[in-house]
Amino acid sequence: MAFGGAWRGMVGTVKPTKGSGSLEELIRMLPEGIGVLPLFNNVRHGSLAEFGSAIPRYEEKIAELAEDGVDLIHPAGTPPFMLLGYQAEKDLIARWEDKYQIPIFTSGSNQVRALKALGIKKFVGVGYDFDDMAVVERYFTDAGFHVLGLERLPGRWEDIGRLSSYEIYRLIRQAHKQYPAADGVYIQGGKIRMLEMVETLENDLRIPVLHPGIATAWEIMMRLNVHAPRAGYGRLLADLPQS
Repeated sequence: MAFGGAWRGMVGTVKPTKGSGSLEELIRMLPEGIGVLPLFNNVRHGSLAEFGSAIPRYEEKIAELAEDGVDLIHPAGTPPFMLLGYQAEKDLIARWEDKYQIPIFTSGSNQVRALKALGIKKFVGVGYDFDDMAVVERYFTDAGFHVLGLERLPGRWEDIGRLSSYEIYRLIRQAHKQYPAADGVYIQGGKIRMLEMVETLENDLRIPVLHPGIATAWEIMMRLNVHAPRAGYGRLLADLPQS
């Protein structure tokens, strides 16, 4: 399939939910000439049962995107793959790439790569997908990071997108005060609406901040060999460091 407007490349993405706002943010961050072809799973309540049964649905949509002839595939959403664990996720990506002959990266593998590119080794973080953040801590520990602390954001999973960016700023700053040795901040989950606070946080805390949507835009550009720095979204898009 020819993608006329995507002269720099077309990425196919499989979003875990509909209407979270993360797709719109991603498209806004990407430069002209990169197209996004989205498909959706239908996770509604963020339960472990929903996340745990999602992998076959992801593969169905990856097969569809591969048939469409995209240049890159991004199965988005950390929980389904983090539940597998770091090594099992790596093995799954390798099998999919071998089967479909298209580069593939998940949200977890993307965040590991972006944390390394930012030089982050020990971090404090916030998220919302798991009541017990030990799943996230174990994943990143197995990936070689030192997780100093992970705080779950308040509220129901369905309502996280309603938290104000100012409240998220306050909670992250509070968490950082508990772990001043952190050399980075990790934000888990694409439903969080706080893009405009990333650069402010980096300036105030004087350490890099890993935001999932920004990390996705960064890797898409890196994978498609596009160098188009963007100001206003923090170090990852401003500097475009190599992984």
